[in-house]
Amino acid sequence: MDFKLSDDQHQIVNAITRLCAPFDADYWLQKDTEGGFPHDFHQALAQAGWLGIAMPPAYGGAGLGITEAALMMHTIAATGAGLSGASAVHMNIFGLHPAVVFGTDEQKSRWLPPLIAGQDKACFGVTEPDSGLNTLGLKTKAVRHGDHYRVSGQKLWISTAQVANRILLLARTTPQDQCSGTEGLSLFYTALDRTAIAVHEIPKMGRKAVDSNQLFIDDLRIPVEDRIGEEGRGFQYILHGLNPERILIGAEAIGLGRAALARAASYAKERVVFNRPIGQNQSIAHPLARNWMELEAAHLMVHKAASLYDAHQPCAAEANAAKYLGAEACWRACENAMFTHGGMGYAKEYHVERYLREAWIPRLAPVSPQLILCFIAEKVLGLPKSY
Repeated sequence: MDFKLSDDQHQIVNAITRLCAPFDADYWLQKDTEGGFPHDFHQALAQAGWLGIAMPPAYGGAGLGITEAALMMHTIAATGAGLSGASAVHMNIFGLHPAVVFGTDEQKSRWLPPLIAGQDKACFGVTEPDSGLNTLGLKTKAVRHGDHYRVSGQKLWISTAQVANRILLLARTTPQDQCSGTEGLSLFYTALDRTAIAVHEIPKMGRKAVDSNQLFIDDLRIPVEDRIGEEGRGFQYILHGLNPERILIGAEAIGLGRAALARAASYAKERVVFNRPIGQNQSIAHPLARNWMELEAAHLMVHKAASLYDAHQPCAAEANAAKYLGAEACWRACENAMFTHGGMGYAKEYHVERYLREAWIPRLAPVSPQLILCFIAEKVLGLPKSY
């Protein structure tokens, strides 16, 4: 069992670190204050070829694994870009995985190259106001009319919809009372037609650089050729993207936690009170040391989950655990960074208050910590299902 990064993986980390260097803490502070999608950051990654890190080489991607993608996303967040930087490119890494696995050659040739090149931006339209994490309860309807579908409904908490020109959309093609189990939902990748989709941004606590939105869909026309796979099997298709998403979110959370820890440790060495650096006090030093251990342990779980996924082995428990552990370790590191800075931690110029606000994101999304605990209890420990 080898825990060392390979030479190629070290090169990924170094290259991403160099690419992120011009987008420093002041850049992200400005984005957090003023808003506006970080198009220049997105384009820098696209021009360097990183948006297709886990996409097939035949369509312009690098063909690497989720392990390498997780390293990339962790590094982006750890440079200080946090969840603002990671979320700007997150969808590219895992979002179209169902299309990679189940799409036709024609669809992949049409869809993947412009996404990898940064010409297209996509959003992920699954969650709805009334269904939450009960995906099988989705009410957005897609009714077929010959060579196209007509779609109406609502979607909630859809990131990047303000700037996206494409949408990966899950909609019900068969009424729930006319099908069984996980059937009846279909998956589409299509143009985000703003004449049929009203996009309303949600003011929120953090990550102002990357928008979150409610979508109102009224008679959206989707060509049949924009449906992924068979009608009614969309739920099974999106499951193929859930484990990579959890792994990447866990990696991003750990990167954010490490950015906060680095700032806290630096401040603890520089800040002198009572003629000694505050880091000399165990009440400051010990919580930060504990944060380091928690982040390291979570990172090991991320890489275990990613290596299992890349080896085509079952990894649902590990992917969920990686997301849970990464998010919790991140939160505690960001909280202690605030405590370490004391009153100055509340000032935006020290950046750690932004990190703490962003630390809520991996705790809440894309699945709650409570449901992860339910999953582990049922699927790993064999306990009765509680919901």
